[in-house]
Amino acid sequence: MDELELLKKDWQKEDNNYPKLTYNEIYKMILKKSSSIVKWIFIISILEFILWSVVSFLLKDADYNQRFKEYHAESIMMPFIILGYVIIAYFLYKFFMNYRTISVTDNAKVLMENILKTRRTVRHYVAVNLGYMVVSIFVVLGIQFNRDEQMISVIEKATANGELFKFYAITIIIVLLVIAVLIGLFLLFYYLIYGILLKRLNKNYKELKKLEV
Repeated sequence: MDELELLKKDWQKEDNNYPKLTYNEIYKMILKKSSSIVKWIFIISILEFILWSVVSFLLKDADYNQRFKEYHAESIMMPFIILGYVIIAYFLYKFFMNYRTISVTDNAKVLMENILKTRRTVRHYVAVNLGYMVVSIFVVLGIQFNRDEQMISVIEKATANGELFKFYAITIIIVLLVIAVLIGLFLLFYYLIYGILLKRLNKNYKELKKLEV
């Protein structure tokens, strides 16, 4: 139970001797809590970036990555990888600006707007990351289908046997199932990391609405 809830509980007691907090005192408490939450969103996004960077570095010498280098698809992959870093840098900047803005907010209405803006930023961040993951899968598959000798041989064999449609149908179903599982896992990951913080932020938003009434 947080500080605001404890105070509300005390206020509801008929024989309480606690001083009534003013509008500004309650607002400052909500501001402090909101600022702390947004700061943690920014910190966690940095830690997440570091985590994926470390994982990428550790897997760079894996057999799959070594085989992928043989496709000579640097002209496709490098711009795509750079785009990923640009997207991450953009959202890190947005999270930092949200924290900086919310920390210096001086009235409840603006704080409510900043809370909504932060929630939108997090949702956009999750959506863009999931979109980037899905597009990455199709880019990698496209390169494999066009440059992997084993894959080309399988396609040629399926064509010769008149089973090309069956081959593509099975491939598409498997890919869609894999994407669905990955999206589910990532959504769970993001919910556990950001969803709980957004719930707390939404709670602060509701408290501010009560103050404004």
